[in-house]
Amino acid sequence: MPKEITQSEAYDKCTAEGSFIFLLESDAGRVASMVEIAEEQLKAAKSLSGEKLWNSTYKLYYDTLHSLAEAFLLLDKIKSRNHLCLFAYLCEKYPSLELDWNFFEKIRTKRNGITYYGTPVNDKDWKEAAVQFQLYTDLLKKEIKQKLEERRSSPD
Repeated sequence: MPKEITQSEAYDKCTAEGSFIFLLESDAGRVASMVEIAEEQLKAAKSLSGEKLWNSTYKLYYDTLHSLAEAFLLLDKIKSRNHLCLFAYLCEKYPSLELDWNFFEKIRTKRNGITYYGTPVNDKDWKEAAVQFQLYTDLLKKEIKQKLEERRSSPD
């Protein structure tokens, strides 16, 4: 089992390893498209949860949250080499969003368990994460849309 890592340890490790890629520009069209795709994934995840297909539901919610986090960072002209660093950057640089690093670590390792180790998600696992998945996807969609709107209304 992997050793738990704190938010600041993850951020420092990612910085030292050069896992944050600084971009010259960000493509608002790409970001908007990523949000649309995430919204479609969210609809599919909700449908699967109604059928109690927990592994697929969990992975789709995770992928949705990951895509939204990636889109959010792209607006800051940042890309991450991996999921750990993506979430570390988001939590470290945006404390005002009040995101829970431990939640991101929990869902990242649970998703890795499903994907790489055949560790299934059960009803309890889903119920422990469901509300926070929804809160964070809603929050990131709102923040991204606000940033896109600010970008459109600001003079070049």
